[in-house]
Amino acid sequence: MIARRSPSVVMPRRPKRRAGPAANLRGRLLGLALVGGLLLGSGCQAEAPASRRIDASRTGLWISREEVRRLPMSGAAWEALVAQARLPADRPDLANQDDPSNVRVLARALYFARTGDSAAAREVEQACEQIQGTETRASALAVSRELMTYVIAADLIGLDGAARARFEHWLRSVSGRSFRGRTLAETHEQRPNNWGTHAGATRIAIAAYLGDAAELERAAHVFRGWTGERDGWQGFRFGADDWQPEAGRRFAVNPRGTLRAGHDLGGVLPDDQRRSGPFRWPPPKENYVYEALQGAVAQAVLLERLGFDAWSWGDRALLRAFEWLHREADYPATGDDTWLPHVINRAYGTTFPASVPARPGKAIGFSDWTHARAAASRNGSARDIDASLPFSASLRSRRTGAAFGRS
Repeated sequence: MIARRSPSVVMPRRPKRRAGPAANLRGRLLGLALVGGLLLGSGCQAEAPASRRIDASRTGLWISREEVRRLPMSGAAWEALVAQARLPADRPDLANQDDPSNVRVLARALYFARTGDSAAAREVEQACEQIQGTETRASALAVSRELMTYVIAADLIGLDGAARARFEHWLRSVSGRSFRGRTLAETHEQRPNNWGTHAGATRIAIAAYLGDAAELERAAHVFRGWTGERDGWQGFRFGADDWQPEAGRRFAVNPRGTLRAGHDLGGVLPDDQRRSGPFRWPPPKENYVYEALQGAVAQAVLLERLGFDAWSWGDRALLRAFEWLHREADYPATGDDTWLPHVINRAYGTTFPASVPARPGKAIGFSDWTHARAAASRNGSARDIDASLPFSASLRSRRTGAAFGRS
């Protein structure tokens, strides 16, 4: 039995704000609007920053069409994206938390953004119509893992007119709906684990798409608290504390210097690592931690593009989480988590192992193409995809198994 001891924790430093890629995106912030003091729940009456008025159409929620047009149409990462775009996605279902249709629709949206093929855009628009109503019997986790992708896809194709009006009206209703006892916002604010991180990513994507500045500020405040910042949200409800600091405050990401039985737990996500059971060493390779990081990294990308310095929050909490997984747990990303290192390496200038092609995750993928560091996605095949081939030809190829046209 491990003896209890006073905590050995170095509290995270508040980092200085640094210039970065988000500085180029501040054009989407059209000004500051005072919304008064935003009360953030019982026992958590910290004030959020003054709200920003946002224009979600200008620079892209996840990536802009202008950025996509500069990406290569060759290599293993591009070919993997095209292969996903060819797969069927004709019955999207928000109630199925494992439905791969969402990332296939995202692949179509990226394909359209790169090639301009209108047939791909029409399929994305159709999917955004088809998902409406499928959330009726969904859990908060299912909606959280599935919906963000469709919002990003709609943004990429520039959904407009009556289709956009219907989509926005439906998104507003989904934002306020309870899914088996919790709304997306409540899930984000109560659950510090993978449920909450995915809910936060979808919440931020919807708020940005709808231009809801107050909701965006509140969601950013919650993520800031999740990283460990003391002036962020403090209303999370934690589970078993086996992987928390030995005494004192509970964390979603342990601070640098956290020790238990002499072992380094700085960077651990305790509320997901606890799924591996009581504390023991060497630490178990717990896949729920990467599941939580999928949602957390998505939140950071979305917030960065809106001008928040989310990567530095919590003494660079996301970097520390990856460092712990590699250094202490000897657990690099595998399977549908392999899109994550590409984003982390780009954000922090690190060199974590990052496979090409990478598998799409629960809600996001293709970062080996969209977010890879310079030359990182140039490995593998150099065959070009023929951009002149109409996307409608791919519909026929799905039945025959043929690939898009190649030179």
